[in-house]
Amino acid sequence: MTLATSAARQPSPPARRRINFSALGPLLALALLIVIGMLLNPNFLSYGNLTNVLARSAFIGIIAVGMTFVITSGGLDLSVGSMAAFIAGTMIIVMNLLVPSLGASWLVVLCGLGTGLLLGALAGAVNGLLVTVGRIEAFIVTLGTMGIFRSLVTWLADGGTLSLDFTVREIYRPFYYGGIFGVAWPIIVFAIVAIIGEIVMRKTPFGRHCAAIGSNEQVARYSAVRVDLVRLSTYVLLGVLVGIATIMYVPRLGSASSSTGVLWELEAIAAVIIGGTVLKGGFGRVWGTVVGVLILSFIGNLLNLAALVSPYLNGAIQGVIIILAVMLQRERSAAK
Repeated sequence: MTLATSAARQPSPPARRRINFSALGPLLALALLIVIGMLLNPNFLSYGNLTNVLARSAFIGIIAVGMTFVITSGGLDLSVGSMAAFIAGTMIIVMNLLVPSLGASWLVVLCGLGTGLLLGALAGAVNGLLVTVGRIEAFIVTLGTMGIFRSLVTWLADGGTLSLDFTVREIYRPFYYGGIFGVAWPIIVFAIVAIIGEIVMRKTPFGRHCAAIGSNEQVARYSAVRVDLVRLSTYVLLGVLVGIATIMYVPRLGSASSSTGVLWELEAIAAVIIGGTVLKGGFGRVWGTVVGVLILSFIGNLLNLAALVSPYLNGAIQGVIIILAVMLQRERSAAK
């Protein structure tokens, strides 16, 4: 009895801290990718290459931040690429129509910016209302609106390309090619959106409600969470961010067509899943999405620099990455 009592009184060994490979995985993959890039091409980490890659990936990154909230709440949006094309085409039409009366001025550009934000919010609201009020599956709704937006921009362009007035484009160019201290505006805007998104996801009731709805909608309702309003807000937020991304994208080429934004939804979803957000909802992290965007961008850039695979296969590679990321999520869930 004495031996048993003394043994029971002995303090238990301290619990070992487990490494969270779920969180470290994307960071380790990014670090490994950077090392491989340095070995394959010395120009991989050059200032010019990095700024070019980051500026081009900023559009997907801004959209992916909004997609993180939608997926965390248990939703999905397949229409963001087509939505961006429709917004870009409409912006160009509006600005071109205003040139004869207002001239090539900042006022015309500001009207274009307002059009982009308004259309993004309205398009997101349409998707959100059809999901919440119409009680239609998000996959079906956004699959339908994807076709609608793509057809609308094709109709507006009459099957061709919509081009922005040259004089207006010269005024608008700094939105993509300008910046501060050598950092392009798209990169700066992406960083600001990502920081705000991470704070909202981690520190505000809205972020916690998104996770609660995605985890268990019925429990969230019993907990007095306004499920429909929160879910609608995620789609509106995504639409606004699509508008912001399009605003930064239009001055890059100064045109829009039916091919604008193709596969943007695939890249955004891939970045979200690679970053650790659960596809079925219930958990999301914006910083992981940012890492996922960087991984996809660096993979595409590395393939182009090293000429390992045809750039036409980038979509196939992204599809494989999505499948692998979901498989890893399932294995982690089964292990728990």
